[in-house]
Amino acid sequence: MSNSLSQEIEEEQAFQPPPAHHPSAPPHESFDISTTVDPSYVIALIRKLLPSDIKDGVHAVRSDLICEQHKAEGRKEDAVDLRENGGEAEAMESFENYGKLDRPEPRSDEHNQAGSTREEIWEECGCILWDLAASEDHAQFMVENLILEVLLANLVVSQSSRITEISLGIIGNLACHEMSRKKIASTNGLVGVIVEQLLLDDVPCLCESCRVLTLCLQSGEGVIWAEALQAEPILSRILWIAENALNPQLIEKSVGLLLAVLESQQEVAALLLPSFLKLDLSSLLIKLLAFEMSKLQGDRIPERYPVLDLILRTIEALSTMDDYSQEICLNRELLQLVKELIKLPDKFEVASSCVTAAVLIANILTDSKDVASELSKDLNFLQGLFDVFPFASDDTEARSAIWSVISRLLMLVQESEMSPSIFHHLVSILASKLDQIEDDLLARPLDSGEYKVVDTPGTKMDAKFIAVSFKMNSPSHLLTEWGYINLMKRISDILTRWKFLDDRVKSTSSMEDYYINEEDVDKLLHCCCNASRL
Repeated sequence: MSNSLSQEIEEEQAFQPPPAHHPSAPPHESFDISTTVDPSYVIALIRKLLPSDIKDGVHAVRSDLICEQHKAEGRKEDAVDLRENGGEAEAMESFENYGKLDRPEPRSDEHNQAGSTREEIWEECGCILWDLAASEDHAQFMVENLILEVLLANLVVSQSSRITEISLGIIGNLACHEMSRKKIASTNGLVGVIVEQLLLDDVPCLCESCRVLTLCLQSGEGVIWAEALQAEPILSRILWIAENALNPQLIEKSVGLLLAVLESQQEVAALLLPSFLKLDLSSLLIKLLAFEMSKLQGDRIPERYPVLDLILRTIEALSTMDDYSQEICLNRELLQLVKELIKLPDKFEVASSCVTAAVLIANILTDSKDVASELSKDLNFLQGLFDVFPFASDDTEARSAIWSVISRLLMLVQESEMSPSIFHHLVSILASKLDQIEDDLLARPLDSGEYKVVDTPGTKMDAKFIAVSFKMNSPSHLLTEWGYINLMKRISDILTRWKFLDDRVKSTSSMEDYYINEEDVDKLLHCCCNASRL
């Protein structure tokens, strides 16, 4: 809430005391909520959301909701006065102040219909509650005052897409808080009704539905939601949305939901993943990746970058699952797409995606041994892997996975069979990465938490040379202690061969495209020789 709005509310409370017949509640009956928003105002907003067109026995629900709100308030007479003495009307006067808050724009097509006045009022109240639900204190207070039951009634009876969107948006913000999530899962009928919203054809509603489901699947109540989703028509609908959506935000939300299934507790994945794979989830993800890569290689659209990243994260998550990884890791189209991403000359805008792609390559090499031989012949790919490192500076596991890929590729390089120009290219890549190798690969702690120090004259690490070692039981795509030593020895062998190469061969015109600083070669060779003897 803005400072100006808080000020206005405080001033109103300071200069407009309640009438004598409407005294303040004693301290023990006051609302226990840390907010500058008057709790009675929040209750008035919730009441404005009660559907007016519910019939028959559902009228009793409306009465019960109001009665329960009175009880929750702790001051039944005051709560009644809010309705009978114009409290709701006073609450509505503050809409202009709240209108400055960020929220989805009104839908013009629904504001010009008959009876739009009430819907406009509903929208204003709903959007304020949508904003307030982002606060945990407000969310708890709203749940205690039956906001979920009111929203459930609206989802059941409303014919307005805008009302459905706002209802789901409020639930989505409530789902950001643990206590509210538990209450959402335990509210009778609400889980099933939210799942049913996936059958709508309205993009904003679908975005909000996917958001709610993503949040709730990753909670402690995830199994409840997985059970509600596991019907094949619902799972097919989710995949259909992801495949056919044109709106980047909807693609992002639907793929995010798929990622949530993979990253949730094992029981959730066990319930949903086999059916998803039966419905060809793997092929869908690769098809989506191919489409985003075609966009990336054409006119780059920044709003599509998060979509690319989520698709890659989802594929990478699937590639780590022992029972399902083969289908992903043996796919040739996927390998080609990931190679193209790694080899992009300008990676900055899609840095996170490139890091994920590099980790995915490490996973693929674990399951597909033949791929390493193919990649070892592509020096532009090797260059691309080195170029990804600056973007993985905060992710130790990602850097280790990338080093493991580089190590595998260099082990397969046959420098004795290379033409002089290709060998020159390889050495230029290694020498140009002297600083990177010193800063990253040669500067990691041992398993014991101590550092092994070795003199390395002529480098910026003269004071100490820190050897790297990962636990020997680390995942297979990470660089182990022996892998590190072998990598250092391999680089040393390559550079030693270069040093003994005839100077006339080094200086031929075909080598001019790739510059080599001989001082960097000497420094790197010295580092690697020392490291390989540890």
